[in-house]
Amino acid sequence: MTDVSIIIVSYNTAALTLAAIQSVYDESRLSFELFVVDNASTDGSADAIAKRFPHAKLIRLDSNVGFAAANNLAANEACGRYVLLLNPDTVVLDAAIDTLVAFADDHPEYGIYGGSTFFPDGSRNPTSGWMRPTAWSLFCVATGLARLFPSSRVFNPESLAGWSPDAPREVDIVTGCFLLASREVWERLGGFDPRFFMYAEDADLCLRARKAGLRPVLVPSARIVHHGGASEPKRADKMVRLFTAKAQLCRAHYSGLHARACVAMLGFWALARIAMFTAAIPFRRSASARRREWQEIWRQRVLWRAASAVAA
Repeated sequence: MTDVSIIIVSYNTAALTLAAIQSVYDESRLSFELFVVDNASTDGSADAIAKRFPHAKLIRLDSNVGFAAANNLAANEACGRYVLLLNPDTVVLDAAIDTLVAFADDHPEYGIYGGSTFFPDGSRNPTSGWMRPTAWSLFCVATGLARLFPSSRVFNPESLAGWSPDAPREVDIVTGCFLLASREVWERLGGFDPRFFMYAEDADLCLRARKAGLRPVLVPSARIVHHGGASEPKRADKMVRLFTAKAQLCRAHYSGLHARACVAMLGFWALARIAMFTAAIPFRRSASARRREWQEIWRQRVLWRAASAVAA
């Protein structure tokens, strides 16, 4: 039986996707099948993938169905003992997939597994995993407390402050850029909720896993490079999608009052950034452009406010 079904969802990241696929072949010794779902890219990604990696199982979509739904499509066809989700803007290092599968085989009680992420320059990328968002954590981000006290578990509670990268760490959320689950766990959880178009689908999956008694974990010896944000180059669009996903997530997992408080903090976050960059205009050359970005996010608040009721 195939050890692992690896799924990459591609959207207008041709060069990065090709590098990610090459790293899978270069750094994997266990048996695997590779699915690449192209979300209607317009940069020739699908043709380039088909030409260079004819053995990959390429799924060409006529429209962009979102990250969650695209992963589900491939997972429904997969036959590996494990399902591994890998972003197209990653590079597998040092047999990371083999390492993660070996750890999962030895420790099935965790259910969901991630690794360590690094920037291309070799510095640590702290986005391997997270603790759950709350109204308090969103307030800390909005007010800048999380940035002022990055190592504080009180003022930066979503981060993995204090984690020693020398040992595995249980977390609330394993980032979907490098996420492994056994087939049994994936099917029991029903995969991703496709109502999350982009962002927070991994958080929703992991929070549902914790409710089911599983313990998502990060394995520091499984290492990848993660560039981050390659398929979402416009900052305002990215933040609107992020706010929408956070609102959906809070609505799905918290009571009405807590969910409403989370959504209110998103609005406060946007307004606080507008005020901050307005005040900085006389001192920072880029402040005016940044203010316009946040004003655009605020103007689109109807999208993320309305979305808070979608995933109830």
